[in-house]
Amino acid sequence: MDLEDRLERAENVEKIRNLKARYCDLCDEGYDADGLCDLFTEDGVWDGGSLGVFKGRENLHNFFSKLPETLSLAIHHVTNSSILISDDGLSAEARWYLIQMATLKKDNQAVWLTGRYVDQIVLREGSWNFRHVSLKARFFSPYDKGWAEVPFMDLTR
Repeated sequence: MDLEDRLERAENVEKIRNLKARYCDLCDEGYDADGLCDLFTEDGVWDGGSLGVFKGRENLHNFFSKLPETLSLAIHHVTNSSILISDDGLSAEARWYLIQMATLKKDNQAVWLTGRYVDQIVLREGSWNFRHVSLKARFFSPYDKGWAEVPFMDLTR
């Protein structure tokens, strides 16, 4: 691989990091559904396992639009990034750890959410977009009780 190819790959890694940062910013600024959907492909998927799976623009938009009814505050911290760009340079897999502090709107309850994102990202028309965002939660716990006492809260209460 020549220097120009290596430079292009390095620039694409940074573009993907910026894509994830934009995703986190939009979530933390009130879950702007239009802005978040623009980060996904038309058939994009957000897969949170037990937190829900949403496929396609309409379902993604409905999901992101309703999140402010559940979370009055969210602060995403993503760390330990690993971004692997495919040999052809048209797709990538990115992995991140999530530490999120949030407030449940219903009871004004502070909570912790941690997990691991694995994102499938594609390059289309010069722009990187999420094709599939997968979040495997490690714990979703009340702030005051912590993950040792309550590893997963029951949100149906």
